[in-house]
Amino acid sequence: MEVLVFVPVVLATIRLSQIKRRLWPTVLLAAGAMILVVLQDFWQGTLIITLKWAFLAAFFAVTVVGLFEFLRQAREVTQAHLSTAVSIYLLLGLLWFCVYCAVDTYAPGSILQGGSVLTHREDQLLYFSLITLSTIGYGDIVPVDPEVRMLAALEGLIGVLYIAITVAILVSAYRHQHDVGADTSSHS
Repeated sequence: MEVLVFVPVVLATIRLSQIKRRLWPTVLLAAGAMILVVLQDFWQGTLIITLKWAFLAAFFAVTVVGLFEFLRQAREVTQAHLSTAVSIYLLLGLLWFCVYCAVDTYAPGSILQGGSVLTHREDQLLYFSLITLSTIGYGDIVPVDPEVRMLAALEGLIGVLYIAITVAILVSAYRHQHDVGADTSSHS
């Protein structure tokens, strides 16, 4: 689980290092989350664990916004743009995973599996987040509280809109790249 979270974080941080004004907020949020992880080892309080998940969610949100800005400014489609698009989608899943973990830590039982409280919480919430983001929604893990239901609906909506907007951005960049290439070759 840690590797699944760690790899996109490292890749996103490397990409964000190219966007100077977005790097420091993400570094500070990541540092805050790491401090809370260490504190959690000494004090198992609900507040510390909830804050850790909230800091991680904020980190992923700032990271997604920064990476999407990089993607939105594309004038050509490169491997970097394609891998950034995939990274953003995975980071969106991790963002919502952190939100669900914070909610479930603060209000246990707000998300159930087969009518029971989650047993392998983090694994199940990551699965729930990715299934909801992709709008598959098997229904084996269910948000019970109205607020969490709205969060899940919002995640599904964001997942669909992200795909549509990203395809539009990449097609526009590809057309721009193709049109510029055609103009250059016709002038030669």
